[in-house]
Amino acid sequence: MQKQQKFVEVKAGIDDADVLIRKMDLEARSLQPSVKAVLLAKLREYKSDLNQLKREFKRVTSPNANQASREELLESGNADVHSASAEHRERMAMSVERLNESSDRIMESRRTILETEELGISILQDLHQQRETLLHSHNKLHGVDDAIDKSKKVLTAMSRRMTKHKWIIGSVIGALIFVIFLILYFKLFHS
Repeated sequence: MQKQQKFVEVKAGIDDADVLIRKMDLEARSLQPSVKAVLLAKLREYKSDLNQLKREFKRVTSPNANQASREELLESGNADVHSASAEHRERMAMSVERLNESSDRIMESRRTILETEELGISILQDLHQQRETLLHSHNKLHGVDDAIDKSKKVLTAMSRRMTKHKWIIGSVIGALIFVIFLILYFKLFHS
């Protein structure tokens, strides 16, 4: 009963590992090429280990595995039943140990993926904040451009008025000089 429960747990762990590796593969393919190559190489290793574990698990749990062990015992005739059973236990222990190691590697990979995902989220948040800052700056610059345009118009209007006033003052001064000249002329020649 306990053996059957262990098999169920191991099978669930293998299935979880398979799903995780697929997710890691999708995640790795969406990253930048420099990071992507390293992660895909690691994933190939994980896939290879998982496939090996699947084969080993299938061999250990197949109905023929027990039958093959019995036949080995019966064929050996003189073989010691106890040593064959110990050998079988040793193989099972090695298989369980390999499964545990693979589970540890899968958990480590899961942790790495979560860290990568958190880093990606953080980068996206930073980029969003920078985008907002740039948009805000762009709006401010647009406002400054509008203010500069208005200032140019005001300065141009003031310059025109000043030029107009200069002409008027110049004309008045010219007229005054002319009037003074006429007055002096009449005083000098008619007195």
